[in-house]
Amino acid sequence: MEHACSHQVVHDLSGRPADQRAGFARWLAAKDCTDCWKAARDVGTGSKEEWLAAKRASEQEEAAAWAKQFDMPPLEGPQKALDWGERSRHRLMTAAHNALVIEGSWGEADWVELEEKARKVGRAGWWIDQRDAEGSDLVELLDAAATEQDQGTENPFR
Repeated sequence: MEHACSHQVVHDLSGRPADQRAGFARWLAAKDCTDCWKAARDVGTGSKEEWLAAKRASEQEEAAAWAKQFDMPPLEGPQKALDWGERSRHRLMTAAHNALVIEGSWGEADWVELEEKARKVGRAGWWIDQRDAEGSDLVELLDAAATEQDQGTENPFR
């Protein structure tokens, strides 16, 4: 596969589910190869910690812009969890949009309904807890969160 840096790299995608390989391959192709990524990371930064802080700041800025653009409400929770929760929500919602709309068969009405469900989940910790979930699982996760609220168990909504 040719990466954005124009280097050719062979990737073994057999460990990924078949329905996720094409999307992952497109994502890989849009990124620099590992060697170029590491070189770019090491240039201009004194340490891995500084690079990670800059990366998180960039992700946070992107998540905040996304939340504003799509009218996502601010999350609630401990101050130290808010940024992480926003980044987790952004990543999961983006992964869900890719899996369900771009690669899947969902239309705009289905996606708008899912966005409305997501807006009701206001606890940063809930989004953090779901950070490793697949985008295609978001429908089930949000339905489970709504069921928990209806049953009076832990409230991921507020």
